[in-house]
Amino acid sequence: MAGERTVAPGTDVLIRKVDSHLATLRAGLHGPELELAERLARCLRELVLCTAQASAADRGQVRVAVHYFVLRRESRGRLLSVRSLTAAERVVDRVARQLGRPDLLAEPRRDRPALDEAQPLDNALLR
Repeated sequence: MAGERTVAPGTDVLIRKVDSHLATLRAGLHGPELELAERLARCLRELVLCTAQASAADRGQVRVAVHYFVLRRESRGRLLSVRSLTAAERVVDRVARQLGRPDLLAEPRRDRPALDEAQPLDNALLR
């Protein structure tokens, strides 16, 4: 129909990447680490769906967060390190804030300082 926007073609691909990575993590993680991975996957799926018809910039931010979760830059061997999951959590939280979705933030932690929301997302990826 005229005027209707279709779902972006990359939506299914991003969700499959998240689900596939989560399935891999389930084989090696337990307890709080697995809970964090599950929570991040849930947030990312929701962000992908809620930005399917958003601007290219918003979709790009979500795509970066998905790739940050899926790519295991800080891992050694087959298992993803906890540090890597917390780094992905920071990126996902930053994207959720920037997109006005505070309901998708991970549970607040007292042991880490608040993030500077004015800092560009690409700088977060360099850490």
